[in-house]
Amino acid sequence: MLQGWFFSFCAKFYGLIITTGSGLQSLFLLYMRLTWGHQALNAGIGKLSNITNVILFFEGLHIPFPHFNAYLVGIVETFGGAMLMLGLGSRLAAIPLAITMLVALSTAHAPDLSELRFLTDPNLLVRQAPYPLLITSLLVLVFGPGRVSLDALIRRWAERRWY
Repeated sequence: MLQGWFFSFCAKFYGLIITTGSGLQSLFLLYMRLTWGHQALNAGIGKLSNITNVILFFEGLHIPFPHFNAYLVGIVETFGGAMLMLGLGSRLAAIPLAITMLVALSTAHAPDLSELRFLTDPNLLVRQAPYPLLITSLLVLVFGPGRVSLDALIRRWAERRWY
C-alpha cells in the first residue's frame, strides 16, 4: 500500500517536472536566440565595419578567397544573427550560421582544438568563441525557434487563414 502511494507520488511529481520543462522550452529558446543572435549580429557588423582587417586575418589563416569569404562571414553573421533574434526563418538561418561556426572552429581556433584534445578536455572546445553560437544554431535547427518568434506568429496566422 505504501509502495503504491510512493510510486503514484513519483509519477505525478515527474509529470509536473515534464510539464514545467515543456512550458519553459520556448522561453529557453527565446533566451538563446536573443543572446547569441545578438552576439552574431554584433560580430557580423564588426567584421563588415573593419573588412580590411578581416581580409588580412583570413589571408593569414590561408583561407581561400579571403576577400569573398570575409564578406560572406560578415553577411552571414549579421543577417543570420538578426534572423535568430527575430525568430524569422530561423531554421534556415541556423544552417549557414552553424557552418560558419564550424569553419571558424576548424581554422581560426584550430590550434586549441588540434589532435582532438577536446575529447579528453572538453573545456578546450567549450571556451572557444564560436561554440555557443554553434550550439544555439543547432538547437534552433533541431527544435525550431519556439512559440515566441515571428516564425510561430506567421504559422498561426497562416493556419487561421487557410483552415
